[in-house]
Amino acid sequence: MTKLLILDRDGVINHDSDAFIKSPEEWNAIPGSLEAIARLSHAGWRIVIASNQSGIGRGLFTMDTLSTIHTKMRRELAQAGGVIEAIFICPHRPDDGCACRKPANGMFSDIARRLDIPLIGVPAVGDSLRDLQAASQSGCVPWLVLTGKGQDTWAAAGESGELPMGTQIADNLAAVADRLLGTPPNV
Repeated sequence: MTKLLILDRDGVINHDSDAFIKSPEEWNAIPGSLEAIARLSHAGWRIVIASNQSGIGRGLFTMDTLSTIHTKMRRELAQAGGVIEAIFICPHRPDDGCACRKPANGMFSDIARRLDIPLIGVPAVGDSLRDLQAASQSGCVPWLVLTGKGQDTWAAAGESGELPMGTQIADNLAAVADRLLGTPPNV
């Protein structure tokens, strides 16, 4: 059985910013996230990213800049011993009405098609309600991490009952890796 994990980027792997991550210098990994990906990679997990990047549609940065940011991320991840198999992005603004921007599940459908893998039961990690909604619509198991916007998402959606059924909660990506790998957390 193929083990696939879908990750949001900002707020899950790296620190998020309300002003967007617009340069490689602004991209900074959340402590433990790269090591978590490395542990999963070594255990045979295929890891892909599904990330809304409306800063492109807003004119805040270019695809070339995004590529440079992802080169930095992949380089730091390789130094930690991990691999990201593919990165799927939506460059559109929220009001563009596209099918790929989360909470729509177009990126997830694209992942399933390109990797030729059904997404039923695949864990998908995010820090916002839209991440979890896109995952749930695709048959994935949504995981909310409490990094990035995760605390606010939990406070708002958890209270109101808006979290998709079956949503798993974890402190951070390292805690997700612990649970997926059946590893007890560091004490």
